[in-house]
Amino acid sequence: MLGVTAMLSFNAHAAQPAPPANVIFILVDDLRYDGMGFLQPGLKTPNIDQLARGGSYFPNTVVTSALCSPSRATILTGQTARNHTIVDNNDASEAGLTFFPSYLQKAGYQTAFMGKWHMGQSSDAPRPGFDKWISFKGQGSYYPTTGLSPEAVQAGRTHMLNVDGREVPQKGYITDELTDYALQWLDKERDRSKPFFLYLSHKAVHSDPLPAPRHAHQYDDVEFKIPASAANTPENYAGKPMWVYNQRNTWHGIDFFYNSDMKMTEYLRYYYSTLSAVDDGVGRLLGWLKKNRLEQDTLVVFTADNGFLIGEHGLIDKRNAYQPSVRVPMIMYRPGTVPAGVTNEGRIRNLDFAPTFLDIAGVASPPQFEGRSAWPLINGSVPAARWQPQDFVYEYYWEWTFPMTPGTFAIQRGDLKYIQYYGIYDTDELYDVGKDPEEMRNLINDPAYLDARIELRKALYEQLADRNGRHAIPYTQRLSIGSVRRNREGTGAAPYPEAWRVEPNRLDRLDDVLPDSRAKQSAHDRGQPFMPLPVVGRGTNAVDAAPKR
Repeated sequence: MLGVTAMLSFNAHAAQPAPPANVIFILVDDLRYDGMGFLQPGLKTPNIDQLARGGSYFPNTVVTSALCSPSRATILTGQTARNHTIVDNNDASEAGLTFFPSYLQKAGYQTAFMGKWHMGQSSDAPRPGFDKWISFKGQGSYYPTTGLSPEAVQAGRTHMLNVDGREVPQKGYITDELTDYALQWLDKERDRSKPFFLYLSHKAVHSDPLPAPRHAHQYDDVEFKIPASAANTPENYAGKPMWVYNQRNTWHGIDFFYNSDMKMTEYLRYYYSTLSAVDDGVGRLLGWLKKNRLEQDTLVVFTADNGFLIGEHGLIDKRNAYQPSVRVPMIMYRPGTVPAGVTNEGRIRNLDFAPTFLDIAGVASPPQFEGRSAWPLINGSVPAARWQPQDFVYEYYWEWTFPMTPGTFAIQRGDLKYIQYYGIYDTDELYDVGKDPEEMRNLINDPAYLDARIELRKALYEQLADRNGRHAIPYTQRLSIGSVRRNREGTGAAPYPEAWRVEPNRLDRLDDVLPDSRAKQSAHDRGQPFMPLPVVGRGTNAVDAAPKR
């Protein structure tokens, strides 16, 4: 089993043959960045581990929006959420969007999409850019009758798949069925005279994860651990925004997650056993490539649409800008082209996927693409030490369905990550993720980081402008109150930060509204107000203090 510490150092002199003709892009739903056996020895993912042994692992792969629909739209369009405007998991228009496989088709590729679309419109109908199409509405179902009433099952109803525009009953376990369709297309249906791009988009391991019968008891004897920061202690919440504590007792909090009393340690047994069918599918695809002597001609990409928290800071799921939410697994495999057994520290964003795939195909990126090709990093022609990634800018727009997570904007430059929140009465955050990867020490009020705070705030605002230079907050129509329930016996509300609790009539009462600066910090260091402002009618803020004419 391959551990991170045992992986080979980056090979700057890797061979660089011609770009691959074929791509198999495997997208898993909600998989943690470390949810693989070579990173967690207790996990059984032998085929994914084989990808890592024979290819490169990219631990610093991140998503610009940690939510299914916005992330998938970014992957497919090469644009950020503020520009493709699919900003949450509710219905949105796909009008005017071009998906990158359309450009591959024009370059002579055969393209196929199989699995979860869940982006924009709720329709499962075929989309432009794909020669082969298999999908389902919304989140889909693990089994043909999952969630149907007994009466519906008795009447013979099943969930349906859309196969090239035709409604076809789902026959079995969805992960296996999608892999079956993928292999059938590869083996019997595609035009073998053309290179291919297979986009295999699994439902797994999205909630509520249900494993295949053969894996149902795989981890019954495994006790999965949750992070130390999940504990409800003053130390864990020191410097954290109030919303983080308030979310403990919600749908997306460790104390009441998905409004159940299940423990995360138990949930992870379902979560990781559901991943095993994906791993089986990876093995079947690798076997097909080897049998057809296409291993060296095909790039296999294994990744996820977003990360997943399992209790970090008392949170679960995704949406926020913390590392387990924005980091995703990423393995690239192509023997002879992608360096083998390598941990490559270069940062890649999901915004970079589309331009990378076009670059591999020898196709120039269209002007609307906002990322850049990471192919030189992936194939080793540019070592990670010399890879200069663009700023990682993160955006999450508040959604009424799950109102516990505020609108979130963040920027990471080097190891410094600055996070701010929109429309909420709370504190900002600043972390050095190189020194503090668990994001436990908020540096936002540390005078030593004043210049960084000012610089990153400015850069974040500038880069959040849309293609027309606007700073607009998109949103979708509210249809109900959303998930607002709290366990009546659970955690209460967070207290306001002690530094915010002050006596009335202070002379510095306007200082927090004025822009941060060294001059303001210097005044505060001296214990003085930066802009003294007495209460109306007192001192210099009184009529009799005004100059007489």
